[in-house]
Amino acid sequence: MSKIGAHVSIAGGLEKSIERGEALGCEAIQIFSKNQLQWRSAPLSQARGERFYRSWAASSIEEIVVHASYLINLAATDATGPKSIAALEDEIERCDLLGIDDLVLHPGSSRGRSAEPALDLVAERLASILDRTSHKRVRILLETMAGQGDLLGRDFKQFRRILDTLDWPSRVGICMDTCHMFAAGFDMRTEAAYQRLLDQVDDTVGLDRVGCWHFNDSFHDMGRGLDRHAHIGEGTLGFAPFSFILNDPLWEHTPCILETPQNASGHAGNMAILRKLRGG
Repeated sequence: MSKIGAHVSIAGGLEKSIERGEALGCEAIQIFSKNQLQWRSAPLSQARGERFYRSWAASSIEEIVVHASYLINLAATDATGPKSIAALEDEIERCDLLGIDDLVLHPGSSRGRSAEPALDLVAERLASILDRTSHKRVRILLETMAGQGDLLGRDFKQFRRILDTLDWPSRVGICMDTCHMFAAGFDMRTEAAYQRLLDQVDDTVGLDRVGCWHFNDSFHDMGRGLDRHAHIGEGTLGFAPFSFILNDPLWEHTPCILETPQNASGHAGNMAILRKLRGG
């Protein structure tokens, strides 16, 4: 079965995320490794990393994914670019110290430029980062985006361009966000539509590149390019896409992470729904 879970807070210490995940009955969790809205943070000590890893090992949580800072934009041509390179390398270092293999990253924004040169710059910078961190096993999962404004990652051809430029390294994969893909125009509300989505993924980047799902219903209709998450079954996606994914043998070992709103029943209510859709 797919490993279901949620994005949980690290407030009070990284190991607190383990406690929060277990309280929700998570099999997988996603965390930030530091404040996601600050460029600088105190370095992780070996002792803190070991304390986190011991807490994880003693828990029932099987998979942990880190989400990189929202500030990172590898497509930026101003001072944000070099800062983003340093920040991403720091994120990789932190993941490695914590024993976490997968790091979700927003592809970035072209900031008014055409997508092609922006994607090429992202690939160029990723290549240098992968080279400098070649002794690490941490994999970067580029997240599918809703297509708002100049954000990159609205279709799989853009990811294909990055992967082609990088010569298909094993340390770059994809994180599929249900709300974002729906907002970008990808339907998945029927079995046929879901299969067409998988076929397109397989034809462009390969299904084996998918390392994580973000589970979010969509407040807005398909194709509007608007990224607003809703509780599972309470948006325009409905229950069906999540049932298709959870019961597909393709994703048997893949983390499926809730990023739904924290109001009403929050993650607890959505976790209960996912268990029912998965059949237990």
